Amino acid sequence: MTFRVTVLGAGSVGVFVGGKLAAAGADVTFVGRPRLLDEITTAGLRLTDLDGGDDRVAPSAFRTATVPDDADSADLVLITVKSAQTAAAARQLAERVRPGTVVLSLQNGIGNDTAIREVLPSCVVLAGMVMFNVVHHDGGRFHRGTQGGLAVADDAALERFAPLLRRTGLELARHADLRAVQWAKLLLNLNNPINALSGRPLREELAERDYRRCLALAQTEALAVMGRARIRPARLTVLPPALMARLLTVPDALFTRVAGSVLAVDPMARSSMADDLARGRRTEIRWLCGEIVNLGKMVGMPTPVNARLAELIEAAEHGDTRTWPGPHLLAQLRVARDHAARHPANES
Repeated sequence: MTFRVTVLGAGSVGVFVGGKLAAAGADVTFVGRPRLLDEITTAGLRLTDLDGGDDRVAPSAFRTATVPDDADSADLVLITVKSAQTAAAARQLAERVRPGTVVLSLQNGIGNDTAIREVLPSCVVLAGMVMFNVVHHDGGRFHRGTQGGLAVADDAALERFAPLLRRTGLELARHADLRAVQWAKLLLNLNNPINALSGRPLREELAERDYRRCLALAQTEALAVMGRARIRPARLTVLPPALMARLLTVPDALFTRVAGSVLAVDPMARSSMADDLARGRRTEIRWLCGEIVNLGKMVGMPTPVNARLAELIEAAEHGDTRTWPGPHLLAQLRVARDHAARHPANES
């Protein structure tokens, strides 16, 4: 049986995952912006990864569209838009998709599946996450630049797609409690604004202690707020989240020896937030650091580090093009933290 798949939000991640499905034999339609659709329609797809994988998909093996007109025949819909566009994407599907269709949210942040479910109550809406970074090169090449696969909320509706998903070669982890994984991924994604502000590739940024110290400050603050809210993030790294945050602060040589797998990143890979700023787009900072700030307000705890990172990214969205050396960014975050410690009543 050939499954029909609609990828709504055909950016780098959507094209990579959808392209893998097309290479595995699915009938895939990419729905996205004309600029990227024109590129892949002309060049086809080349899907590579840091482990040596190299799949090519001819333009004749997939379809493209700017609106999801053929979603009424889809067996599976992947929503890969930015979190700010979730509700609008779901509304595009509302009058098209059939009841019972599996709709999988492969997005950053917490709660996108809930927003989709409210608009599409007759569909099987599942939360999911893409646990790797994708680098877009010219000429239709999309490169998986970090380790990881797909994480999804477990549901019996996924069984029929299991053979197809296995053929993609993407590791699929099905979780009874995906929320814990989402919170853990959010902790890792707190590096996105740091990477974007650094102006450096991920590997280069993470290899520098002061940038890792910035991430440790953001993660430690987030873990404290999560603890107050009784949220227990899953373990996605070599150490539990709290110990990993401490390990980030050790000298570079020790970090490389103990957690060298963290640096197993394609030399050109950057965070999606860095890519968004480079293209003049709004970022997902509200669904990353903003999520921690909002949770802090709910439980009555200050979150000055994540709030300051959000402010710096918002300034970049409005035209501040400076890049931040590690010591300068670290100083910004420490000043925000220390000010909040001296004036707690003003920060809660």
